[in-house]
Amino acid sequence: MPVAVLHSRALAGVVAPHVTVEVHIAGGLPGVHLVGLPDTEVREARDRVRAAMQNAQFEFPARRVTVNLAPADLPKESGRYDLPIALGILAATGQIPAKDLAQYEFAGELALTGELRAVRGALAMAVSARRDGRTFVLSQASAAEAALVQGATVLGAPSLLAVCAHLASQTYLSAVVAVPPEGGSALSDLADVRGQAHAKRALEIAAAGEHSLLFSGPPGTGKSMLAQRLPSLLPPLTEDEALEVASVASIAGRFVPDKWGQRPFRAPHHTASAAALVGGGSDPRPGEISLAHRGVLFLDELPEWDRRVLEVLREPLETGVIHISRAARQSSFPAQFQLVAAMNPCPCGWLGDASGRCRCTPDRIARYRSRVSGPLLDRIDLAMEVPSLGAEALAMHRGYAARDESQAGGAATAATTPIEGRGESSAAVRIRVAAARDRQAARQGKTNARLLACEIPQHCLPDAAGAALLAQAMTRLGFSARAYHRILKVARTIADLAGADTIAPRHLAEAIGYRVSDAKPQ
Repeated sequence: MPVAVLHSRALAGVVAPHVTVEVHIAGGLPGVHLVGLPDTEVREARDRVRAAMQNAQFEFPARRVTVNLAPADLPKESGRYDLPIALGILAATGQIPAKDLAQYEFAGELALTGELRAVRGALAMAVSARRDGRTFVLSQASAAEAALVQGATVLGAPSLLAVCAHLASQTYLSAVVAVPPEGGSALSDLADVRGQAHAKRALEIAAAGEHSLLFSGPPGTGKSMLAQRLPSLLPPLTEDEALEVASVASIAGRFVPDKWGQRPFRAPHHTASAAALVGGGSDPRPGEISLAHRGVLFLDELPEWDRRVLEVLREPLETGVIHISRAARQSSFPAQFQLVAAMNPCPCGWLGDASGRCRCTPDRIARYRSRVSGPLLDRIDLAMEVPSLGAEALAMHRGYAARDESQAGGAATAATTPIEGRGESSAAVRIRVAAARDRQAARQGKTNARLLACEIPQHCLPDAAGAALLAQAMTRLGFSARAYHRILKVARTIADLAGADTIAPRHLAEAIGYRVSDAKPQ
């Protein structure tokens, strides 16, 4: 058989388009010619395939070998085509049977010894293979990841020789059945945060409506601690959502099986570039905002970020998707994340602290805050000040008082009588959050933060007293039209948490309070 045809997959954003691998053996000078827009990694496959076949005791043809990766206008990258190219050469030269190749898809990088290595994007490729009804064959290292796709038939192989034995009906490969880990790693609990009742309330509202949130306060007040506990308040991912999150991580080569079903929490350093946030490269890969899809993106020390880097967040915050365009590639990645940011109130961080240690001038404070643009702040739904705690609140830990000095000899004895007790646990808050989200799903099919402007009059209309209160706030505090819509959406979430069908003045008053820090008095 001079021509063999096999099936494989490429990666383009979060989808895996079909690739047909055609291998033709002809007379002429010996050599392997790869066509179909292969990049350097794919062109190097000729050397890996030759060595792997020879070390597996197969004969590499001393003839002209032409490998076509179709469609020709789709760029091909990585070593995932090693396995289908090797099998195509073996089938075209009659060393393995070719009659059953059409029912399989193959992906895997070959070691020079013939062993199969892991490839990124296995989960996304398995989704496409399931849709087309073909069995997916890849390395054992990637098979467990691909098998997480419900309904997909995945075969894991240790080597090229094992795949050939399966196709020759000598030794069959076993289907891989992946069992998603139960529970995964424990999440941080909200009960660990002492005090900060107002900040916890803002965190609950953000979780219930999928709103963005900004914490401002002196160093060491618990801003980062609060942000790290937001994932523990969010409802569990559905099966489809977990697959979305895992697919993005798989395409980036960062999939961890133990985190299956967990909402991601990404906290990049403030020196990260714009490309690190949105993704990119000649072969576009997802950045931090896509890796935070369905989870939380935490930006600490917000004014320390390069202003041009922060500006790239504006479109994804509105649309929930990021489009990356390069000269030869265009890719789209999901970016439906919750933004949580933290900042100090001034350069030294102690503005407004009771100690009075701040010596920053008004000009320095204004320059510091102006590092974050107004349009970006306008897209943040909730702004909350996190003040310093007193010694009494800090002394309470896990419901027990601090150690006291005994009057006899000064020996320290630990108090064993519970005093105030810990705050609400994440599990208790998550019940209210889930109930509020259920109300939103039944009413509008999405969270309140995702409502479009045209949907707000239908779902977020306040009563007469509330409308009058909001109109007064707009006039006196100078809110923008975007702020007006976001106040209504936050008020709708507060009403959902209270189980109310109508947005009342008290709901609007609380929502307005979360934006007073951004107001521009007239």
